[in-house]
Amino acid sequence: MTATSLIERIAAAVGPQGLITDVRDLEPYVVDWRGMHRGTTPAVVRPASTEQVAAVMKICAETRTPVVPQGGNTGMCGASVPSAGGGEIVLSLARMNRVLGVDALDNTLSVEAGCVLANIQQAAAAADRLFPLSLGAEGSCQIGGNLSTNAGGVNVLRYGNTRDLVLGLEVVLPDGEIWNGLRGLRKDNTGYDLKHLFIGAEGTLGIITKAVLKLFPQPKAVATAWLAVPHPQAALELLALLRQRCGERITAFELISRNCLDLVLRHIPGTRDPLTAAHDWYVLTEVADSSADNALREDLEQALATAMENSLVTDAAVPESRAQAQALWRMRESIPEAARAEPGMVYRHDIAVAVSQVPSFIRDAGAALEQRFPGAHVICFGHLGDGNLHYNAYIHGRQRSDNAARDAHDVAETVYDIVQRYRGSFSAEHGIGLYKVEELRRYKSAVEVGLMRAVKHALDPHNLMNPGKVL
Repeated sequence: MTATSLIERIAAAVGPQGLITDVRDLEPYVVDWRGMHRGTTPAVVRPASTEQVAAVMKICAETRTPVVPQGGNTGMCGASVPSAGGGEIVLSLARMNRVLGVDALDNTLSVEAGCVLANIQQAAAAADRLFPLSLGAEGSCQIGGNLSTNAGGVNVLRYGNTRDLVLGLEVVLPDGEIWNGLRGLRKDNTGYDLKHLFIGAEGTLGIITKAVLKLFPQPKAVATAWLAVPHPQAALELLALLRQRCGERITAFELISRNCLDLVLRHIPGTRDPLTAAHDWYVLTEVADSSADNALREDLEQALATAMENSLVTDAAVPESRAQAQALWRMRESIPEAARAEPGMVYRHDIAVAVSQVPSFIRDAGAALEQRFPGAHVICFGHLGDGNLHYNAYIHGRQRSDNAARDAHDVAETVYDIVQRYRGSFSAEHGIGLYKVEELRRYKSAVEVGLMRAVKHALDPHNLMNPGKVL
């Protein structure tokens, strides 16, 4: 079948509003957020319903046309963009963006996969409920992409990853069949839990079209603090103290190096240093409670007073309003954007080790980078509460414009070898995508990779779903 006849068949299935073929209009769909990968495609398909997705997949299965599913295209590993070969179509879920319903009694929310995360948060809040998934791209990322990458974010400490926030899915399979698993059950022990195959699969096994999500009580009291700590070990001991004093009310606990704050102050307009003096390390923490009394802030301030007495905290800013707290969170969430604005090639590493080992990892990884790349400039921040760090580095003399620098794996290898020594993960929340395929082969055992390949072959024997990604 010619490309023209294929596009004509797809156009008949989705209608004129569901197809983009003009080269200028294709541009946002073929470049990843980091600007590190550019592909080509003959068409972007934008179905408006599950039935249209299924119709497109049946055509692609018949013609052996590979498909790249795409949400908000905000990923960090290149999973949502086509290859340079131009043989894949991009299937965007952006038109499937409805909130289908909120059940306040069951504490569930049903959505289509193209629904923007911020809109889901707002729909939950309108029902006096909380959908706790929160990350920097929430104004543009889509829940289908969040599910496909098992996104993490700042609230994992209390609520878990995206995988922990899902009760049911609807998925279109590579052959165009529809699996309807849209059940809002808290308990269902009837065999394999199939939804977990597709969560975190990065579009390589099927296309998530709808989801039933968990909701939680809306916090009535929230207290935030920006804290200076002398070193990561002090931050770890502070976390233990806050857990003792505040219990499960801790929703976030972020570790931020001074280098990160300097980037934000340099590149993000309207930001200012929360403290009067510079410090090497900071913690941004937040506690929340469904009770509206004043005990929460008092408990946090008493815990911080104890931390200062024990030299775990050397300075603190506790905002008086939600707007002030949001300004602190904007600082934290702007770090990736600020890093992208900095000249030079930044090597990003999304790693996880056991929480207790974070300070030792930071020390050992820094020493390894300095030994191999003298003068390496480390940008370290992340979710200390769950052991996930974004451990990034600028290497002297390397520029984004240099293809050899962009494609080099030596910096990642240096960091990931330390991660492996700590029995950690080289991809804690960003996934594998295109960028970490070699790392998966290097660090995963042959048994694990073999099992993953067996699942892939069973569901997608013709390798039509997002080929070249993950495996």
